[in-house]
Amino acid sequence: MAEVPSLVHFCIQSIRRELLLLGNELPSYVYELPPELFDSLVACLPPWGLEKLQTEMRVMNSNDDSTSDHYQERKRRRKMDFNASWKALFMLRWPERINCVQTDNWQQIYWETHLQDCLDEALELAMLPSFCGCVGEIKVSDNILKHIFHEESLLVSTCDVSKLSFHCQQFGSYARCLRLHNVLNIQESSQLLTNCKLQSLEVHRIRSEEHVNRLCKLLSQNRETLKSIEFLHCMLCPNSVNAICSSLLIRSLEKHQIQHLSIRSSRFLETTPASSAHAFASFLMSGRSLSSLKLQDNNLNSSSAQIIFTALLEASSDLSILNLSENYITGWLSGFNRRSSGFLSSSGIVNSLQSLRVLNLRGNNLHKEDADDLRYALIRMPSLEILDISENPFGDEGISRLIPYFVEVSGRGTPLVCLELEDSEISSVGVEQLLNTISEFERPLNSLSIAHNCLYSGVAPALGRFLSNIQVLNIEDIGLGPSGFEKLYEVLVENLKLVEINISKNRGGIATARFLSKLISCAPVLVRVNAAHNFMRDDSLTLMYSTLKEKRAHLKHLDLSGSLLIHTNHASMFAEFKHNGQPIVILPPSLASIIPYDDDP
Repeated sequence: MAEVPSLVHFCIQSIRRELLLLGNELPSYVYELPPELFDSLVACLPPWGLEKLQTEMRVMNSNDDSTSDHYQERKRRRKMDFNASWKALFMLRWPERINCVQTDNWQQIYWETHLQDCLDEALELAMLPSFCGCVGEIKVSDNILKHIFHEESLLVSTCDVSKLSFHCQQFGSYARCLRLHNVLNIQESSQLLTNCKLQSLEVHRIRSEEHVNRLCKLLSQNRETLKSIEFLHCMLCPNSVNAICSSLLIRSLEKHQIQHLSIRSSRFLETTPASSAHAFASFLMSGRSLSSLKLQDNNLNSSSAQIIFTALLEASSDLSILNLSENYITGWLSGFNRRSSGFLSSSGIVNSLQSLRVLNLRGNNLHKEDADDLRYALIRMPSLEILDISENPFGDEGISRLIPYFVEVSGRGTPLVCLELEDSEISSVGVEQLLNTISEFERPLNSLSIAHNCLYSGVAPALGRFLSNIQVLNIEDIGLGPSGFEKLYEVLVENLKLVEINISKNRGGIATARFLSKLISCAPVLVRVNAAHNFMRDDSLTLMYSTLKEKRAHLKHLDLSGSLLIHTNHASMFAEFKHNGQPIVILPPSLASIIPYDDDP
């Protein structure tokens, strides 16, 4: 038999319904509710009701002079911290995002995320060829409305809450980080988002002067609070770059406060060679707050990269992250050796290079001829921690030219902790020379990636010796084969510090399983292993099962996908190994278990 609702329940529901009516002030008797009833009311309120309650209480609490002593006593006892309630509402609506958010203000995060959902939904409608109205008039779907009003959506008929404009006006003040596309970057945007105090803005597909002009209005409104801006898939001419940069300048100072600037997968439309770079360079020199600059996959050439790099030196900014990856900038540092003495005499190079912690030059088509200039620049980056020069055809000679840099930093206690040299056309000879050098570091590397280089089994002895000094190692697709894994097996020592290793796509077969079996025993802190696509068969899986049964220590993830399995009982065999309820061992799908992985180019 269903439980009969109590009188208290009916009272709470009545108050709840009254709270949800737009335009109604908060009933005064709400303040007189006993704490247990007030808490019950808060617990059953949807987001709109909680927002209204919290706002009204904040106003009433600021008007102390007009209240009686008895009322003040009530207010002092009244709970004013609703953060836990907002977190519960966020978790109810976006359970998959809860672990990605770190905040002390769940109310702000809730409404910011809600507003972004409204904008994303409006984007889908505005992109339709048939759309020709005002973006602010776009209707927010019932699927979104039900989250903030629950079943009382029909009670809020005093104004049209289904319009996007309502949500922008009501909740825009909570927005700190937003993502906008060109179709939403319309004349209305600066009006719809006029209450925003944006700290971070992500802009997509700015393609025309009209798009730029409308964006600049929004940037001008937020230039005193905006710290981070990212452009994706945009097309920018020099005039556009100038306009955007000007809109970010604080007029009284003629400086900007941007700390993080990113332009990715975009194109600079040059009227004259490097004209956009010159426009961009002046912006970089007009602020000292910049700590992160990412210009990735923008079709930059060496001249543009050189202009931007020079501007960074002259700007005297405490730059921490520089990413110029996926640009064709062969020769961008040519002459740096000869010109750097002039830079050294100024304050620019001291700050800009000494503060740099992360340098990403992946996929820049740098050759052995670029290595000398790069070495000279790297030596002047004493704080460098992460260096990614992967996907550049340095070859062994290029690596040899970089060795003096590693030799020099090894003697001064370098902070370098991560080096990535993937797909760099180096052989086992070059890698052995590199490993011997960095093994002498006063502070050993934490992470090294030499994946996708044709090293073959000859590099195994040097790798085996190096394993005692590394925590994260990526040797995916280096052609080890069975003989390489056998050599690694022979040189393994006890008590390795290894935490994560990727040995996938090396065609090791049973030798891979034997190596892993010993490695798991020798590396007590090993957490993650990727051994996918190594042509392991059923006998290999049986060996791995025995190893995990006896000793798996801290292992949380073992990828054995791409194995050549004949029997189908392996999934149940490994099912007992779990971490936080998730399987530790990843096996190939049963339907694809007999299809070998083809890693030939």
